[in-house]
Amino acid sequence: MDDYDKFLRAISFVKGMELSSCLFQQAVRPILDNVFPNLSYSAARLGYGSDVLGFDTTQSRDHHWGPRLTIFISEDSLDQKEAIEETLSNKLPQKILGYPTAFRDLDDSGGFMDPSQRGDLVHQVIITTVNKFFSDYIGLDPSEPVSVLDWLVIPQQRLATISRGKCFFDGLGVIEEIRKKLAWYPHDVWLYLLAGQWTRIAQEEPFLGRTGDVGDELGSRIIATRLVHDIMQLCYLMERKYIPYSKWFGTAFKELSSSVFLTPIFHEIFNSKKWKERQKHFVKILEYAADLHNQLGITKHLDPKTRLFHTRPYEVIGGERFAESLYEVISDETVRQLPRGLGSVDQMVKSIDVLENISRCRTLKKLLLDVK
Repeated sequence: MDDYDKFLRAISFVKGMELSSCLFQQAVRPILDNVFPNLSYSAARLGYGSDVLGFDTTQSRDHHWGPRLTIFISEDSLDQKEAIEETLSNKLPQKILGYPTAFRDLDDSGGFMDPSQRGDLVHQVIITTVNKFFSDYIGLDPSEPVSVLDWLVIPQQRLATISRGKCFFDGLGVIEEIRKKLAWYPHDVWLYLLAGQWTRIAQEEPFLGRTGDVGDELGSRIIATRLVHDIMQLCYLMERKYIPYSKWFGTAFKELSSSVFLTPIFHEIFNSKKWKERQKHFVKILEYAADLHNQLGITKHLDPKTRLFHTRPYEVIGGERFAESLYEVISDETVRQLPRGLGSVDQMVKSIDVLENISRCRTLKKLLLDVK
């Protein structure tokens, strides 16, 4: 066990968001108010990190974790940026709630707290402007309206960390407005995403049985697992919650009301050894999802019972029925002209190297415009 592990084991765990809040209230705010009394600024913990989602644990502390926050200053105050950073390096306390405010190896997986650092601290109080932060993080000027295409190419993980993060002080009077604006999709964009998710389900729902019918139980398990993921993603959309990235996908699902009914059935599907048993459980989640759709009251009522796939013995809900009913009620002309079935970047792409690169995500706007 190295010294860093010994240090972590010796200190009580504090949720990262609480730590960042204390860093601001007990240290950063008094320093800024004393040394820069005329500075207009906002302070928040947004962006990367399990602590922003509220899912950090003791294990999270081994890297990219600790007392950190973002200070937003106006464009007119940019000439003070270096002075603010240096002042904080000189005046921040060595510790907050027992945790070091100093960091090392910031280029290595987000950096590590440094209990041994003394003197001027390498801290993680980031000084930036509102426009730069949001332009870098979601590819948008936050003061401008968010277009339909913009909504579709922002990964939900990034929207989730903005909506679930915390603003500790909003002296600029804009951070909370931006968070409110990005809290959820416009109505017709939401309908388009729901339709895309039902389409995804429609494309594979008969294959759970077809693969099993030819003796491919492994293939049936794989298809079933993908369909469970698709149903979960549909539930996020129906309950108007952004999905986090894969590490926290199941954890955040527990917060949805639908998880109480669905989670035990998911485990029955995973544990089923034969495709017919698997299909029997899968029917329950399909019909439950159909009921949830009807409860939303956003389309005409649709029969929530499964039926055979043509004349074959594979039970399906007919996801295309739900997709079509959603497309029918979309009134926004820009949304109506979008290619059917594609949805958002999270529905089109699973590559982390795309989803973690906002510039690559934005290139998908061309795909949404070109495909008819």
